[in-house]
Amino acid sequence: MNRNERSIAAQAVRGESVFDTQCPFCSVQCKMQVIEHRTGTERPTYTVIPKPNAASEGRLCIKGMNAYQHALTAERILHPMARIDGELVRISWEEAYERIRHKFTELRGRYGYDSIGVYGGGSLTNESAYLLGKFARIALGTKYIDYNGRFCMSAAASAGNKTFGMDRGLTNPLSDIPLAKCIILAGTNIAECQPTLMPYFTRAKENGAFVIVIDPRETGTTAIADLHLKVKPGMDAALANGMQKVLLEEGLLDKGFLANRTVGFEKLKAHLRQLNLDEIAGLTGVSEELIRKAAIAYGKAATGMVFTARGVEQQTDGYMAVRSFLNLVLMTGKIGKPGSGYGAVTGQGNGQGGREHGQKADQLPGYRMIDNPADRAYVAGVWGIDPSELPGKGVSAYEMMEKIHEEEIRALFVMGSNPLVSNPNANFVEEGLRKLDYLIVADMFLSETARLADLILPVSAYIENEGTLTNMEGRVLLREANRLVPGEAKHDWQILCDIAGKMGKGEHFAFRSAESVFNELRLASKGGIADYYGITYDRLRKEEGVYWPCPSASHDSSGRLFETTFAHPGGKADIASVANHLPDEPTDGEYPLTLTTGRVLTHYLTGVQTRRSHSLAARDFESFVEIHPRTARKLGIKDQSLVRLRSRRGDIVVRSRYSAGIREDAVFVPMHWGDVQNVNKVTNPALDPTCRMPGFKSCAVNVLPLYPVGQGG
Repeated sequence: MNRNERSIAAQAVRGESVFDTQCPFCSVQCKMQVIEHRTGTERPTYTVIPKPNAASEGRLCIKGMNAYQHALTAERILHPMARIDGELVRISWEEAYERIRHKFTELRGRYGYDSIGVYGGGSLTNESAYLLGKFARIALGTKYIDYNGRFCMSAAASAGNKTFGMDRGLTNPLSDIPLAKCIILAGTNIAECQPTLMPYFTRAKENGAFVIVIDPRETGTTAIADLHLKVKPGMDAALANGMQKVLLEEGLLDKGFLANRTVGFEKLKAHLRQLNLDEIAGLTGVSEELIRKAAIAYGKAATGMVFTARGVEQQTDGYMAVRSFLNLVLMTGKIGKPGSGYGAVTGQGNGQGGREHGQKADQLPGYRMIDNPADRAYVAGVWGIDPSELPGKGVSAYEMMEKIHEEEIRALFVMGSNPLVSNPNANFVEEGLRKLDYLIVADMFLSETARLADLILPVSAYIENEGTLTNMEGRVLLREANRLVPGEAKHDWQILCDIAGKMGKGEHFAFRSAESVFNELRLASKGGIADYYGITYDRLRKEEGVYWPCPSASHDSSGRLFETTFAHPGGKADIASVANHLPDEPTDGEYPLTLTTGRVLTHYLTGVQTRRSHSLAARDFESFVEIHPRTARKLGIKDQSLVRLRSRRGDIVVRSRYSAGIREDAVFVPMHWGDVQNVNKVTNPALDPTCRMPGFKSCAVNVLPLYPVGQGG
């Protein structure tokens, strides 16, 4: 009996089981241990213990502490189900696979291979994300694959690639944060979205850091700010332009860095000189005095870091808005050294890894591009096919919904996502999903999207599904999983291999474990920007985590990028001139307020998992609209009353919540609820022209009492 077997036997005697795992939610990927206690005939109880790790330093937030609850709930889907005579009926796996084979073969014969779409998720393991891209392109032969990470990181990823030649969430390790003397948090509410990171920022403040937070509303994150810039939603690029202009006027530039390590500054200088700071103050709603104060604090600091997240990125100019903030970094030379750098605060648990290995419409593993002949040839060689067999570039996630409406996509395979709630213009999305000839959803729960499915495939939960994930730093972590899969549920990668076999492509999907998938991923990424070749499961177990790029088993990295050169062929960063972009949908007399969206501490993404945790659901059981009391009184809205929030696309019913901390011309609604409280029924589907990010964070709305005065609510 080996050591592991002795440990399991000892646990059985004590009536307990220990599961080593990590939180399935945000991009920190905190490590933890879940202990199941069994006492006779009573229901088991559970203890959750944080485990030491370099990212969260052994912390867990309320979501992580209660994550086991959704994995163990009776609402789990435990067997395949097919819609027969309008009802979802239990079927066998063999029948489910045969239905898929028959339907996909029929549709491809009638409408072509691109009649099938594949829609993934940013919480899938690297192994599943990699295999999903391979599955779409080899097993199905379709170009139409994208994923919900398009709504998370596409603006920052595009900006990082163009500016630095590489996109990796943070350009330096989290441990650098306390070394920064000035920190800009733009459009990020870390206190609620990544709460286990907050001690890094409080330590920075203890070390004398000046913290600037840019947000239209007061949050747990603005509470630590030395300066809060309450920007109008959608005007972040203009605000960053104003700060750049002040840096130029005050001479707060690193001229040597600009000359030796960047291109494009002369054009930027000419652009900034023709901007008017007073006009920028009017556009942004932030006074010239505060813009100057922020810029000077950052410019004079010896070290500094800039972080952006969805508030900046989920705009129709999200790509350029991020580039505007990256100009601040480059103008002052605050990158590539301790305490200085840039961070795109990834949202989903594997938002970083999920976009590196082939889920995006334009990408192949290792951050290779699908329209690059050399990249196609390399990956085709790994996969054992001719490059001509690889499909071309598809379209972004929301554009796939448009292709469904146009009936170019006739069937959709969804894995690890809930597009009915996460896409903008959700009424349009629902109409499209109902038009499909066939909708297949692989999920743990009957999500809003799964309720529309023709076929549902039950999948394993995080505590059961071994695999790697890449956190916001670009640190690859191994998530152990030793809990048995309940019922007939299967791992994502197993389902993909099984279906590929049914489609006659089994020789390309002969995997027997998550580790065997990862070993092929390593080879497929070799030599790419996101090179995982030197990372192995054994190494991850010994070292806890490994930063990419990692081209060899002997390669070691501090996690800090761009110390001497950038990833562009010439080694220099690219500075861009950014226009002052107005919101795509301005307010008017009918829709006088600007809606912005975001997260709350207790829930995650569309709430499919967290709303099934009784501890989390009890804390926030319904959605709300945060509105300034003066604005509410003008509209006849009482605090804690039901209201109807309407845009040009639809309406929702939520409860009002007074807050003097939000701008009077804006309202805020969280994104974690579906059905009549699905905020994406009203959001704007207009897309960023570069990265195809929807403009979630800025649309024109009105808010009206649901009941006339005196009739309750």
